[in-house]
Amino acid sequence: MTAIEEPVKKSDGGAPQQKARTIQSCNFRYAGRLSNENARTLTTLHEKFAANVTNSLELYLGTALRLKLISLEQLPTSDYVGAITPSSYLLPCALNVMGSSLLMEMDIALIFPVIDLLLGGAGVATEEVHELTEIDEEIMQSVTEIIVKEVERSWKAMNITLTAGHYIKSAMIPQIFPANEKLVLLMFEMTVVGSTGPFNIVLPASFVGYLLRNLKLTQSKKASSLRHFRNPSLRERILDCDFDMAVDIVHMRVLVKDLVDLAPGTILKMKAPVKHPGRLTVDGVEIFEALPVRVGSLKAAQLTSRSQEPIPNKE
Repeated sequence: MTAIEEPVKKSDGGAPQQKARTIQSCNFRYAGRLSNENARTLTTLHEKFAANVTNSLELYLGTALRLKLISLEQLPTSDYVGAITPSSYLLPCALNVMGSSLLMEMDIALIFPVIDLLLGGAGVATEEVHELTEIDEEIMQSVTEIIVKEVERSWKAMNITLTAGHYIKSAMIPQIFPANEKLVLLMFEMTVVGSTGPFNIVLPASFVGYLLRNLKLTQSKKASSLRHFRNPSLRERILDCDFDMAVDIVHMRVLVKDLVDLAPGTILKMKAPVKHPGRLTVDGVEIFEALPVRVGSLKAAQLTSRSQEPIPNKE
């Protein structure tokens, strides 16, 4: 219990007056719970995981399937073990960090429609729920491998890998999670054909802390790797623009009858002395005087002087 004492105030007569203390209960089992920010980070990360699993299993099974994140919860191992239903498929997966493991829990009522699909059936749910046989486990192995790969894909930035184990009973959970360990339960809802049931991923709280720290570190590295460049000036942007440029003789007059008589092989006299320079124009604007020259086998123009003021060519 925690006592919170209000500050002492004076009454009208000047004598101090003690207010009644406010007593609030404190449950130490909820100490160290996930913050709202961390819960949102885990939710966003595993909503993408659910979407990836949905796509992968739909392609693999050839039928409609949906996996949706419902909520997440933090609770002690003892509370989790006490709430497990007998009809649960439990698959431990060893993590390559911290010597930890996670646990995948799937309603066994979802297992048999999946097995029926893999054997070529329509995914009909069985009326009688029974324990899985060794053959059932082998058939389910390909599906669990897909889910494990999608977990690794979601955590790829942290270089975390998983090694799937074998189906276990709930009595063996204390061998995976110590009794004093707090767990984070990611609760999903899975729908296969017409069957709907829970699918959960159980993580040790210590590993969740490691996951969140490394995820934030990875995000900060990505943010720091970004470089902000100043916007180029108008002058710099113009340097990348294309313009039409020409070198020609301007203000040239030619008789219409000479143009009418033009034919292949005809020489048109321009009546302009060769020594007179032409003009280099950009989009019709005179920029330089230019003389015709040759560079090897290429025609070229030698610029002589700049026009005093660029004037648009109206010809």
